[in-house]
Amino acid sequence: MSLFPFSEELVTERLRFENPWWITGNIEAYYSSMSPRLYKKLFLPLVIDHSVKRAVILMGPRRVGKTVLLYHSIQELLDAGHDPQKIAFISIETPVYTNASPDALFRLCRKVTGNADPKGWYVFLDEIQYLKEWKRHLKSLVDSYPETKFVVSGSAAAALKLKSTESGAGRFTEFMLPPLTFNEYIHLLGLQNLLRASEQSPPGFDYEAFDTGKLNEHFLNYINYGGYPEVIFSESIRADPGRYIRSDIVEKVLLRDLPGLYGIKDVQELNSLFTMIAWNSGQEFSLEELSKSSGGVDKNTLKRYIEYLEAAFLVRKLLRTDNSAKRFKRMVQFKIYLTNPSLRSALFGPITATDDHIGAMVETAVLAQWMHSEQSHLWYARWPKGEVDLVELNKHSFKPSWAVEIKWSNHCFERPSELKSLLSFCQTNKLKEALVTTIDKQGTRECDSIKLNFVPAAVYAWKVGNNILYGKETHQKL
Repeated sequence: MSLFPFSEELVTERLRFENPWWITGNIEAYYSSMSPRLYKKLFLPLVIDHSVKRAVILMGPRRVGKTVLLYHSIQELLDAGHDPQKIAFISIETPVYTNASPDALFRLCRKVTGNADPKGWYVFLDEIQYLKEWKRHLKSLVDSYPETKFVVSGSAAAALKLKSTESGAGRFTEFMLPPLTFNEYIHLLGLQNLLRASEQSPPGFDYEAFDTGKLNEHFLNYINYGGYPEVIFSESIRADPGRYIRSDIVEKVLLRDLPGLYGIKDVQELNSLFTMIAWNSGQEFSLEELSKSSGGVDKNTLKRYIEYLEAAFLVRKLLRTDNSAKRFKRMVQFKIYLTNPSLRSALFGPITATDDHIGAMVETAVLAQWMHSEQSHLWYARWPKGEVDLVELNKHSFKPSWAVEIKWSNHCFERPSELKSLLSFCQTNKLKEALVTTIDKQGTRECDSIKLNFVPAAVYAWKVGNNILYGKETHQKL
């Protein structure tokens, strides 16, 4: 009985097509010509490390460059002199592989190349979520071939993130590739000259905008369509980014990935919830309010929908504390942010620098920079007489480490005493300083013995992405 749904000859032909380096020694020019994402620097060491007997799981939303990152990793292996005939790339969603086990495909790769010994192989499995019981298969591969490195990716991230907490502990290393950060956006477009080193900036901000007006133009472009590499490089997609993002990213996740993975029957209900969240990104929600506004959808159902949207990297929930950084026993209220501000623009059209929603979208863009951070425990603070947009609470002591007020305004730079909520939070929690974003003002003010560091929102977003990417820390522990 054949191990493949189609003839072995057909499967072999497809494998040869997907692995041109078996003959040429290089990946296709289509992929090699693409600028690599900066996250390759963090991902590549996980790929090449054979000392850890684990599979690497590359997770993330659709269209953020996961497949391209796999190909760029393959080229790095080839450039380092690794045997090209001991590297296999297999796209699981390819029809001729339907119902074929990855073990059988790996054995066929070894047969085709004449390298029967599995030791020293690198096997890349793209779109792993299309493999039924993928986790069991991957665990078996890691156990059966300890001298082989397995690297897998998946776009329907809900399948990966929720199920990756089950069996397989110690066998998988997860890596999350976020939407394009503002730091990467600036890098990929070669706009680094918009920032320069500065000794006059607030402590921890060793860069400032060389031309804040120009940097803000690009920050606005980033908010509107900058989360996806293809969008910023394609003139045709930039002409109608909404159509691309809606059809290829949002709709495929909401209409195909999530319903297929979890058997969601009322897709319209899920779509309506996401649309409402997208319009109100950065606002405070409660299950009670969501139930009422959605026409009485059960609160447990809404809770599951939000969990699915989080797992698919479409939204991020931020939990609430109060002025004294108290942990609530019941988390009734919370904020929800889009993980990528351009999702909102795709649904409702681009926004301008003076749009009524620009403040919320700047806040959303800043939160988007934190998606890859595993060290920071972010909350927002709200109490009857005040609110602070972003605070980090120490995971052990639950005491605030820092606080940030995200604004798209220069008003408080001239009148820092009006930041009453932020000043109150700092005094209550014995914080000596805090950070406030502006449109284009940068500097330090002192008020009520609290040092307030003002930084343009675009510079702050760039700096957060840069710090997280390179593992750097400032006094603000960004």
